[in-house]
Amino acid sequence: MSSLRILGLSYLATASLFTLAIVFSDHAALRVVTEQEAGLLSRQFQTQLLAPVLQFARIEDEKVFDPQASVPLTAPDPNDARFLAHVQVPAMPRRLVIAPLIETPNTSELGPTIIAPDLPDAAAGAADGYGGSTPPPLPKFSEPDSPKFLPPDISADSALTPVERAAVTTQLTQALTPEMLKNFDLFLYVSKAKKGPLAQRLYVLEKDSGGALVLAYDWAASTGREQYEISPLGVHTRTDTPAGYYELDPSRMYTAYHSHAWDQSMPYAMFFNWENQGNQTGLAIHAATGDDIAKLGSRASAGCVHISPAHAKLLYQLIRGGYKGEVPRFAYNRGTQTMSNQSEMMRGPEGKPVMADGYKVLIDIEDFSGVNMVAAMD
Repeated sequence: MSSLRILGLSYLATASLFTLAIVFSDHAALRVVTEQEAGLLSRQFQTQLLAPVLQFARIEDEKVFDPQASVPLTAPDPNDARFLAHVQVPAMPRRLVIAPLIETPNTSELGPTIIAPDLPDAAAGAADGYGGSTPPPLPKFSEPDSPKFLPPDISADSALTPVERAAVTTQLTQALTPEMLKNFDLFLYVSKAKKGPLAQRLYVLEKDSGGALVLAYDWAASTGREQYEISPLGVHTRTDTPAGYYELDPSRMYTAYHSHAWDQSMPYAMFFNWENQGNQTGLAIHAATGDDIAKLGSRASAGCVHISPAHAKLLYQLIRGGYKGEVPRFAYNRGTQTMSNQSEMMRGPEGKPVMADGYKVLIDIEDFSGVNMVAAMD
């Protein structure tokens, strides 16, 4: 009931009471009211008080106050446009949206770190043309004396000075244990430093006939952005490239691969054989694509090591063509379900490293800018 109706009813009630007061005042001097007079008072009450009140109340039926509108609702046809609040809303096409960066969350709420990109599955393997199995072997390259499988002009693509090249060789030589140097033939040294003369590059080194390391290539690279992000699938993750030693997974090498988690192509992908907290991680070396090619030389990946498409193809062919063999397995912690990415090796009863088929390639990732070493050697 509206405030206007309440006001009207109050006015009628007041006027009726005033009328009754007048009527009863006319009979105030009477001590006895006759039956005829009582009937007259009753009729006056009904006509002067009750009838107007009831008549005013029935105005509601005439919809004078509180006007309302009724809207018929019917189920929309599948081909009908969508309407909301009388405004036509066009159909919204599906789009892949890259979520913005977020502030560093509470790490206890995130659970184990997810290293991107994701792991291959049967569908991805089938898309590669290999049906999820190991790709067919490539023809072997010619084998010059030194370096073993690399072209004679090894400095043509180098962007380093002789002193910087020497600093790289010295740093890796000092980092390797005698067992590592003995059991691997090709070494991929990656600097994940943000800046510095040796930062954000991948270095390819081989052993010469005397067992000393020889720098064959140094290429611009990109490692992880090293920050908290939300993936296109809405997963909170760190885009890190963890430092440490890694071997290649011989069952996960693809000339063409696509990451579902990051919706990104990964040509010439060579995944690391590293289990972390019960999960085989998706760290890999592969070719940069699209806008990421121009970002080589800076931190720009979701965790993998990016190099140029030409360099990725060359490296893939070199490794597939001539570096298969038995390699030592890294130690495995059953409690944490994590494979060591340091120098610890799995050993048998006699203390010798446990060997397995793979590629005789060792990857060493360090946060090494080279500033101090280059300055000391210059």
